[in-house]
Amino acid sequence: MQQVVLVDEQDQEVGVMEKMEAHKKALLHRAFSVFIFNSKGEMLLQQRAKIKYHSGGLWTNACCSHPGPGETVLDAARKRLKEEMGFTTHLHKAFDFVYKTTFDNGLTEYEYDHVLTGTYDGEIHPDSEEVEDYCFLSMEDLLTSLNTHPDRYTEWFKIALARF
Repeated sequence: MQQVVLVDEQDQEVGVMEKMEAHKKALLHRAFSVFIFNSKGEMLLQQRAKIKYHSGGLWTNACCSHPGPGETVLDAARKRLKEEMGFTTHLHKAFDFVYKTTFDNGLTEYEYDHVLTGTYDGEIHPDSEEVEDYCFLSMEDLLTSLNTHPDRYTEWFKIALARF
């Protein structure tokens, strides 16, 4: 069972809990979102696998997850990017934010989300259990799509994208 780090509004650790239990109880926990751009400035998007426990089939940033107890956000993000998208690249911290959203299945994402960015132009080998599809989009095309079809994107992605 995957453990998440429970935190307060200042990202100070207050405990550890099994991931699904934290989502059922709507407890604030540490998370990260990785945004990858290619050298043309286009953003890498992934469509979450339809079998995901929430937001399946929706488009979002390159990858996201939760660092485990004793794991740094940066180390967890590097590892998860490799697992989900099949590559690694240098990542650096961009910003963080707190968000809370409830899903139809009764789960709640209440996360202190650390946003990391990187640049990558190589091959991508996504894990089919995590990723349905992927693409690079220009910011102009992405914003047009987001404005015309906001229901196709994850909630945290919409919040984080507004800060770029």
